[in-house]
Order: sequence, then structure tokens, then C-alpha cells
Amino acid sequence: MLFDTHCHYDDERYDEDRDQVISRIREDGVSHFVNVSADRSSLDATLNLIEKYPGAFGALGIHPSETEGLTEDVMGYIAEKALSNPKIVAIGEIGLDYHYEEGDPDPETQKFWFRRQLDLAAEVNKPVIIHSRDAVQDTYDILKEKHAENLGGVIHCFSASKEMAQRYVKSGFYIGVGGVVTFKNAKKLIEVVETVPLESIVLETDCPYLAPVPHRGERNHSGYLNFVAEKIAEIKGVNKEKVCETTFLNAFRLYRIRR
Repeated sequence: MLFDTHCHYDDERYDEDRDQVISRIREDGVSHFVNVSADRSSLDATLNLIEKYPGAFGALGIHPSETEGLTEDVMGYIAEKALSNPKIVAIGEIGLDYHYEEGDPDPETQKFWFRRQLDLAAEVNKPVIIHSRDAVQDTYDILKEKHAENLGGVIHCFSASKEMAQRYVKSGFYIGVGGVVTFKNAKKLIEVVETVPLESIVLETDCPYLAPVPHRGERNHSGYLNFVAEKIAEIKGVNKEKVCETTFLNAFRLYRIRR
């Protein structure tokens, strides 16, 4: 079985066939997934979605690119739902994104709300899903400052060095690996997968984004995790079943879900 630890099925690109897609991924061996919110509207969309589909869990949080104008009322809402709904298993995705010089909130705004949401995660005792893009050192420093190792979590769509991956693993974090590992220019991520123990890796799609080869550029879905598992098996020199089994159990541990 497969567990997709990070997806966005509330995205409008599934509006016409969401039921069919989520039904079909089960035929591909995906029994569980976590729908991850990113902005205020996706909080409610995630809550609605996880009640509708068996095997669906949710994460509530505000993506760094959506933190402009964020308020404490939203933080209170997230806390309330995280405490009252057992299918909410994490706070995320939260973090830092410095990729675009224009269009994103400034770094200080992002850092303020990153810290605030880490505090919120501690308040509700949930692991965190970390988004870090072109902000490697700041992300790491804030996680250390806030003692996020006490919460645990996953570095989503990991893109830093193998040395940084080892630091996170030593702190108890999981490394999220998705379709990027199949790309031709994925040398750095392949080195990470080679270095990090399989017991510290979880599979993710970030769908509808980042579909793996041979479907790169298409709308992604959880069934394509099979291509990710095959690539990790190739890198690790183990069979695909071993990758699926280990990462499946890792996902349950990451999100503290009782089987």
C-alpha cells in the first residue's frame, strides 16, 4: 500500500473529476493521503474533503506566500479545528519561500508567521509540514530556535543538500520525496535519497503539481507515487515493495495515526 503524505485535492484542477480521481488512486494502491491547506479558503475545503473520503486526513496551515494580511483570528480558527477534529494530523504547510523577489510577502512577514504557526503547532501538539524554498538556512535556524524537534514533522519537497538532510533526520524530521526525484536534473535529491535512511523518508506528490517522469508536466495524482517508489528503490538498491512498506509505516509515525 501507498500513503501520499502531501497533496492538494481541493485545488480547482480537480473540480470536474475529483471523485473519480480519488476513487482511481485506490486502484493504484494508495489507501491514505493527507490533504494540505495553503490559504484561508483551503482550510475549509480541506475540512470538507477529509470528511467525504475514507483514508483522507488533513493538515491546516498558511503557506508562506499567503501570509500577507494574516490575522490572529485565522490562527484561532486553525487551533480550534486542529483540537476538535481527529482527522487533522498536522499544521502545514508553513515555512519560508524566497523564490520570487516580487509577489511574495517580504521575508520578515514570512518569518513572523512561520514562528507564530510553529507556536500554534506546539499549542495543539501536532507535527509540522515545512515548506522551504530558497530559504534553507533561515528555515533551519527558526526550526532550531523554536525547538521544532519536539514536534516532529516533514521537510516537504526536500531541495537542500544531503548534509542538511542529515541534520534534519538527526532532529527527528522526515524527508518528503516526490516526483522531482525522477527528473533528469535531480542529482542533489538523488544524493539525499542515497544518504538518508529509508526509515526517514516519506512519499508525497504535492499534486496537482510536480508529476513524475514519464508524466512530467501533466496534472499529478497520488497514483503516480508508484513511479516515485520505483525510483527510490532503484537508488537504494532494494525492491519497490520494501520502499512502499517502509514509507507507508513512516507516514503513520510521522502523523501519529493509529493503524
